[in-house]
Amino acid sequence: MITNILIATDGSELASKAVQEGLMLAKQTGAKVTAVTVTSPFHTFTTDPTVAGSTPEEYKKNVAQQTTKTLSAVSEAAAAAGVPCDTVAAENDHPYEAIIDTARSKGCDLVVMASHRRSGLNGFLHGSETLKVLSHSDIPVLVG
Repeated sequence: MITNILIATDGSELASKAVQEGLMLAKQTGAKVTAVTVTSPFHTFTTDPTVAGSTPEEYKKNVAQQTTKTLSAVSEAAAAAGVPCDTVAAENDHPYEAIIDTARSKGCDLVVMASHRRSGLNGFLHGSETLKVLSHSDIPVLVG
């Protein structure tokens, strides 16, 4: 029986579809939802355009704003669907680790997430966080 669904989101349009699917499943099964978004810590040397040129303070402020926006959207959608929702903001250089750790620590019995379906050089350089969760998680994963 599903009792707590972890929904991993980065706030993208694709992830929003997985959020809706996860909430629909939670409503149908009577499960609660735990939403997680994972951000990277600030690094002085990086090629990430969201970090490059930022001071640590600017970066933290921008990340906090985006995290709040992302998790608020899930909370509001859950409230509209009548689904209890907890939110988690995690920071980790490896998002898949934070997703799995959050699922375990919150007692989730299913992870719902989207796949960006990266391929080619982009897939090689960035990998697929969804594939990493699938490969390393002992908790079932539903990919939308």
